[in-house]
Amino acid sequence: MKAAIVGASGAVGQEFLRLLDERNFPMDELVLFGSERSAGRKYTFKGKELEVQLLRQGDDFRDIDVAFVSAGGSVSKEYAETITKHGCVMIDNSSAFRMDEDVPLVVPECNAADALVRPRGIIANPNCTTIMMVVVLKPLENLSHIRRIRVASYQSASGAGAAAMAELKEQYRQLGVGEAVTVSKFPHQLAYNVIPQIDVFTDNGYTKEEMKMFNETRKIMHSDVMCSATCVRVSSLRSHSESVWIETEEPISVEAAREAIANAPGCTLRDDPSRLVYPMPLETAGKDDVFVGRIRKDLADPNSLTLWLSGDQIRKGAALNAVQIAEYLIKMGEL
Repeated sequence: MKAAIVGASGAVGQEFLRLLDERNFPMDELVLFGSERSAGRKYTFKGKELEVQLLRQGDDFRDIDVAFVSAGGSVSKEYAETITKHGCVMIDNSSAFRMDEDVPLVVPECNAADALVRPRGIIANPNCTTIMMVVVLKPLENLSHIRRIRVASYQSASGAGAAAMAELKEQYRQLGVGEAVTVSKFPHQLAYNVIPQIDVFTDNGYTKEEMKMFNETRKIMHSDVMCSATCVRVSSLRSHSESVWIETEEPISVEAAREAIANAPGCTLRDDPSRLVYPMPLETAGKDDVFVGRIRKDLADPNSLTLWLSGDQIRKGAALNAVQIAEYLIKMGEL
């Protein structure tokens, strides 16, 4: 088997390299692609030096079985036909195809089988905040149908990429020595701040990020659930967190919710308030699972629960989810 990473020099591309090595992904060859800026860079993978090739139109994907693509929506749209025309499965991390009816939107813990029907050869990776939330909500949906979700996200600098992480570090350095703060990757200074905006605003007052959580959750869970989100950028470096309220058709006890989440794939329960145990970005960074705590009954609604989750946006929120999709296709004999 032959695999490729498109966008190999970015934060998610680098995470793909680490994960394919850590998980001993069953391939014979790995090819790296990038833009003119990153072409020629060299990375070591399993003791072998790999050089980033320039992504271009042509037949470079003729012998490649699966491509992990994380180079932005415009690149995905421009090169999708080139990547897939000879049968390569394109697992795309951008928002370019997520809501297309003929492109499955997949979180393996929730709807892995959707990946088997891909008429265009494309499988979309959902938005990071959506991925982490639905992994946690799936075991609760199995107990009682979720009617409504209200969620506030607390998203780290990593969600905006490697350059954004570097900018946050630089802002703290600049503030420490009294220099003027550089603001480029965010609409405002992020250091010592929170910004109640991720992506651009739409006509209804919600941002695109918030609307992604509404639309993608329904598609992944095959559900009529309504989801109202407020997405906030916070000054942590890596790992996103979310405060989630869910309303179910039938009441779910806290004990039943804890048991379901503790036994669910992709979830780790960290819920012991008496010992100040709950998930935090500092401990979830670099981990595969979504960590869950603060599970309690909603005081405003007897049919509702509220919980707190935290997970690594670059791993489960992006690269890991894509690799797990490919692993499922291998398991099913599709790769």
